[in-house]
Amino acid sequence: MNVRTGLETFLENSPSWVKGRRLGLLCNQASVDSSLRYSKNLIFSMLPGQLKCLFSPQHGLYAEKQDNMKESPDDFDPLLNIPILSLYGKDREPSHRQLSKIDLLVVDLQDIGSRVYTFIWTLYLAMKASARAGIGVVILDRPNPLGGDLIEGNLLVRDCQSFVGFAPLPMRHGMTIGEIARFFMEEQDLDLELHIVKMQGWRREMDFAATGLPWIWPSPNMPTFDTARVYPGQVIWEGTNVSEGRGTTKPFEIFGAPFFDTRALRKQVERWKMPGFVLREQSFEPTFHKWSGRRCAGFQIHITHRLEYRPYITTLAFLAAVKRIHSKDLAWKDPPYEYEFTRLPADLIMGDKRVRKAVDAGENPIDIESIWAKDLKDFEKARLPWLLYP
Repeated sequence: MNVRTGLETFLENSPSWVKGRRLGLLCNQASVDSSLRYSKNLIFSMLPGQLKCLFSPQHGLYAEKQDNMKESPDDFDPLLNIPILSLYGKDREPSHRQLSKIDLLVVDLQDIGSRVYTFIWTLYLAMKASARAGIGVVILDRPNPLGGDLIEGNLLVRDCQSFVGFAPLPMRHGMTIGEIARFFMEEQDLDLELHIVKMQGWRREMDFAATGLPWIWPSPNMPTFDTARVYPGQVIWEGTNVSEGRGTTKPFEIFGAPFFDTRALRKQVERWKMPGFVLREQSFEPTFHKWSGRRCAGFQIHITHRLEYRPYITTLAFLAAVKRIHSKDLAWKDPPYEYEFTRLPADLIMGDKRVRKAVDAGENPIDIESIWAKDLKDFEKARLPWLLYP
């Protein structure tokens, strides 16, 4: 049986608490049902006159904007005849004026299972703003593409908070967006009317391939499910001068730089015997972004065992190898990054300066993992009350 999203559950049986209330919908072009119909059109038709506006996250309503700090302006939907209000432009949270025109903020976003993906932080800010304004929030739940069993990485610490992390989640959090909303409610002690419309048929061991749902890229550099599988580690390259594959057809799956000695790097990584993947040497020439027009030596990650592969520590091992072999060439990228203008992007992405310092010190992956081992076990126990699915 295919998984049915919260959107489809909502459409099948409109809850009593939505009747007659003015709605705003936070969505993008990946907000579709299993027949690829947009949630905005379906909700507009199902509840005539109730949908008053749309809100869009980073990359825009149709996921057309590349990279971070590429803002989307407010716009207008000519078919629905309602405004589109950008939450990644001059504002990154809905204003009191915008919320005063609705009674419920409905959220239908496809997260990809990593702390640094900004959609959950748009939700975080929207929930806080809604609580202040006395507006209810509805989550139409969707699968965590990476599944809900495995978690990985250090928890975000306070001095690394930014738009890629406001609350103490690990890099791979293993929760759906509805479960994360429950975490935010508790973590921020919000006085908020919160409704979560659950999925049907989703179990924690399911990755996206097991759901039977169509993959629609939620952002320009998340074109396939394979991209999402490597992203919780490969996003780290955004904080360096190494290309994460932007400007190619395989963003995040491939990485490299003109200065890479792939033989030496492979030899170093193989010493650490990281499981669940094969590295294949791959040269590439980005058409934009880092090293645009330059030939990069590098690799593509091919996952061979999804339950053994650990994206975060695997990429940290790659990074540690590059640091050991190319210490004079590897550089941490300078700010700005996601509207932070003084702190290193790598620290914001990793969420704890100790991780970057361990890489700088040349530590091996086992020692780096020890930084977060106890905190991650504590988080795994703490998250149990927020979970919605077996």
